[in-house]
Amino acid sequence: MAKKGRATERSPRDKQPLPPPLPPETRTVGQLVAESVRLYGRRFWPSLALGIGPAVVGAASLYLGRIPAIVLLTAVGALVMGVSSAGASAIVSGRRPAGRRMLSAALVGFLVYLPVPYLTLFFLLPAVAWLAFVGLSVPALVIEDLDVRRAFRRGIALGRADFVHALGSLATLVIVVFLTGSVMSIIVHGGSGQAVRITAFLASLVVSPVFFLGGALLYGDQEARLRLKSRGTTTKRRRDAHVPDAVDADRPGSADASVQP
Repeated sequence: MAKKGRATERSPRDKQPLPPPLPPETRTVGQLVAESVRLYGRRFWPSLALGIGPAVVGAASLYLGRIPAIVLLTAVGALVMGVSSAGASAIVSGRRPAGRRMLSAALVGFLVYLPVPYLTLFFLLPAVAWLAFVGLSVPALVIEDLDVRRAFRRGIALGRADFVHALGSLATLVIVVFLTGSVMSIIVHGGSGQAVRITAFLASLVVSPVFFLGGALLYGDQEARLRLKSRGTTTKRRRDAHVPDAVDADRPGSADASVQP
């Protein structure tokens, strides 16, 4: 009995509550991804619907040659990506925007994603940089109720507020989506071509909403940074992201003493 009691005894470290999430103006890339996953879990079915269009277009492109696939991804892919981006912005806003506003957001998203297939022909980074620069136009239109022209101006201003953070966040989201889809494909490696295509469809359906939700949440980060920038103050980028000391987390003093002057 004594052994059982000792086995169930919890250390003081186990009783410590989790640190609160950082505000948008200091949120790190990793925390943005984590918040995207949490939002996905809280609004699962509406979020899952964001992946239907990209999954269908992606699966259809697997049956085509290189040039026809690029044409499909340009014409139809940009449209479904714009619709998914607008839908993710509505989920993040917590409101149900008017139909006209959602149509305008889908149009802006279509124009934003239109050059992406061509930018990814040789390397992925130019496409990610383009989305970091202008992609926030979609959530700006949905959340701030702007017209198309003002939405593009606002999106560019938001992207430039902290371009490194925007680029790093979108690149990380792309990597997460790509790696998760690759793992699912490896699981069925050696199966028929049809099984591989079905797996690619399911991977895109389930995982791609994380990218759209993360892109919409990035709006809050950049908007907060732009507000601080307009006031003449900037956020200090920290490598530890306010994480407690990893060597001795229970030592006396502040958890950030190692980085304090």
